[in-house]
Amino acid sequence: MLDTGGRACINWLIQIVNDLIVTTLQTKHENAELPFIECGDPEKFQRIKQFPSPRIVATHLNYNHLPKSIFKNKAKILVVFRNPKDAAASFFHFHNNAPSVPSYNTWEEFFSEFMNGTVAWGSYFDHAVAWNKHIDDENVLLLTYEDLKEDLLNGVKQIAEFFCFAPTMEQSQSIADRASFQVVREKSKETHGAAGPLLFRKGVVGDWKTLFSESQNQKMDAKFKECLAGTKLEAKLKYDVYCKA
Repeated sequence: MLDTGGRACINWLIQIVNDLIVTTLQTKHENAELPFIECGDPEKFQRIKQFPSPRIVATHLNYNHLPKSIFKNKAKILVVFRNPKDAAASFFHFHNNAPSVPSYNTWEEFFSEFMNGTVAWGSYFDHAVAWNKHIDDENVLLLTYEDLKEDLLNGVKQIAEFFCFAPTMEQSQSIADRASFQVVREKSKETHGAAGPLLFRKGVVGDWKTLFSESQNQKMDAKFKECLAGTKLEAKLKYDVYCKA
């Protein structure tokens, strides 16, 4: 899995995929390892190999920085994108609320670094350009946060089909009900400890409007057009729907 939309997106997807595994395969693997590629000691990958399949590995890394073994082994890659304005707003709040990461004095300071691609895990737009080239790869399913929020049941069905799970309609609906953002947020302390409320803060589409100035809107619009105008990813992100002031 790869996330370019904020900390909540990928943790939300991990929960959905885990639920699909438990529901359809009638099995639950106890995996104490943090699933993110870029976190933990190098030896953890050897430990992860000992866990039975299917295994979930997550990352915020750019496509070009992914381990070559992912492609060699033809692993299936589930990618989630969030519109860049909400992604920036979410990341800003995460930085200023999580005690283990640097904070920013002002939104203006963060926005400048976000646009320059100097925030943690690099440029949103570099991610977008790289993944747009692979949007039709057989082993890639690219979803958007906004579509999942609008119709989670359909998202669960797409994910299940991609990973060759075969839940019944009733099972798919139950998974979608358990994975609604509101339910996940309410249970976040139980599932993720003290970090839960930080990971699942609001989940609102359009929250960027509370932060962006007119000038910042124009800069983001121009950057998006420069990088993604006319691409399949632009169409998926529905920029004109979710990112116009």
